Amino acid sequence: MQGIIQSQFPVQDHWPLDEVLAELRTSRQAWCAAHSAQQAPRVYPSREVLQTLVRDLAGVMFPLWLGPAGLSADEVDLHVALTLPSVLDRLSEQVGRELAGRLTAGAAGQPDPTARQLVGQFARQIPALKALLDADALAAYQGDPAAHSIDEVLLCYPGFLAIIHHRLAHQLYRLGAPLVARIITEIAHSLTGIDIHPGATIGPGFFIDHGTGVVIGETAIIGRNVRMYQGVILGTKRFSVNETGELVKGLPRHPVVEDGVVIYAGATVLGRITIGQGSSIGSNVRLTHSVAPGSHIIRSDHDIEGASPHLPRE
Repeated sequence: MQGIIQSQFPVQDHWPLDEVLAELRTSRQAWCAAHSAQQAPRVYPSREVLQTLVRDLAGVMFPLWLGPAGLSADEVDLHVALTLPSVLDRLSEQVGRELAGRLTAGAAGQPDPTARQLVGQFARQIPALKALLDADALAAYQGDPAAHSIDEVLLCYPGFLAIIHHRLAHQLYRLGAPLVARIITEIAHSLTGIDIHPGATIGPGFFIDHGTGVVIGETAIIGRNVRMYQGVILGTKRFSVNETGELVKGLPRHPVVEDGVVIYAGATVLGRITIGQGSSIGSNVRLTHSVAPGSHIIRSDHDIEGASPHLPRE
């Protein structure tokens, strides 16, 4: 083995390559056997390619702000017309890698759609996604006194960067490419410190101010014009298991946040509870039960001692 490698690459002969390579091969084979992984070579979606794709899609939707440097207004249509087909071709390849690796049929025994069909459906949603992002940018500008222009929101705000990734990923998740979608949202997580699962449903006019440490779980549902600050967690209170002790996947287990809610820094909202329309949740509150519309929560569950934790909005 070492001789083969050294014939192709300049390798120092004093490294214990035979032993290391053999152990790595044994470990890899054991992993595949234990997890019923395919023995045939498989090509996975590329995080690097998907990061470039999202950047290019953002540049298609907001070309003068997030497109190539120096792009002029009279070049926008040409830029979009030339860029979008290439983006969709590359996305189709990445989705195809995910679909090719599946071992089971899709829902109700039907085969997965082809990558080109799936990406074609995604492409038709791009104008609607752009409209959602327009509403998100406007919400950030109107909701933050430190934002002096929408240009500043588009170019600077990590919350807006995270929601671009999420809105693209959520469509791919819904259409049947959850792995590609998850990679896209984890790219945003790495860039911004904001962790939004692609399964979360988020209405228009969503604004995350500052953003670092925000976590939004897979089954969370967020309504229109919701605002939250850094360190907010929309999480689960407990995990359901089956009779063999394995986690049950896909159950609704994260909060429902209705329209016009504000959740302040460091608040933790856990479980399948509902935060009523127009409510506000104070900083560092820990909440594990539903609250009525218009509630103003300023104390955590453990501070209540049997009294109703929600007070009239002031």
